[in-house]
Amino acid sequence: MVFNKRVHSSCALLIAAILGLSGCSSLISGATKNLASQLQDTISNHNDPEVVKAALPAYMLLLESMQDAEDPSVDSLTSAAQLYVAYSAAFVTEPDRQKKLSQRGFNYAKSAICTHKAAFCGLKSSDYASFLNVIEQAELEDVPVLGTYGTAWGTWLKANSDDFNAVADLPKITRLMERLVALDDDFQQGNGHLYLGIIHTLTPPAVGGKPELARKHFERAIEISQEQNLMMKVTYAQQYARMLFNRELHDKLLTEVVNADPVVPGLTLNNTLAQDAAKALLNSAEDYF
Repeated sequence: MVFNKRVHSSCALLIAAILGLSGCSSLISGATKNLASQLQDTISNHNDPEVVKAALPAYMLLLESMQDAEDPSVDSLTSAAQLYVAYSAAFVTEPDRQKKLSQRGFNYAKSAICTHKAAFCGLKSSDYASFLNVIEQAELEDVPVLGTYGTAWGTWLKANSDDFNAVADLPKITRLMERLVALDDDFQQGNGHLYLGIIHTLTPPAVGGKPELARKHFERAIEISQEQNLMMKVTYAQQYARMLFNRELHDKLLTEVVNADPVVPGLTLNNTLAQDAAKALLNSAEDYF
């Protein structure tokens, strides 16, 4: 099960935080803004994930140090949430660390939606009927902060999938993502559809899974990304093709990823990670199928 969010997107949010979205923008010079922009480009276009993995924790701490408890900023809180989510999803494999980091990201996401709009404060703890009532009133302007919240919630759920109380939140997360896609079909460059595709392949068809609906979401995500985000195809192969034991589709998708040029502006790091994952899945295909 993979709740993957592109590392380059979180890096963009990190840079936004460095630029002063926590309320200190008046202290940021033009030269610093240029440096931060260059840093964003360097990270998202880097082709060595290990270098980025080693560097990001320092920026995570920097971003946390910039939070203003007395005057919280939605942008800064959202940036912190996205960074923790992306780092824990892309680089952390130890279960205990995943739980800690995803919880930290989710906490920032909860603070962000509450700061953004008071009606969103109790989304996780509310009963399902109340949750639906609030979500149905969401507007286009709410999509970015709610999208981060939904992603952080799902990442936290994945890290705590051994806890039935956490898994019980899945219907809420599903409905939230459906609402966001309805408001903005291509939000986060197709990641809303990718996320729904993952959700609908979490269980086999015999016990309620919806593989054909998942397929439509995966294909829409790939279409929105114009096939430039290679992680879309990797996730499609891992979550859908493997669940249905469709070896032909599995190998086709992953071979396309391996043979693709990973160098795409803003996606090189993401695509490098995707190619590594595709090679690993192809190498294990004989044992799986």
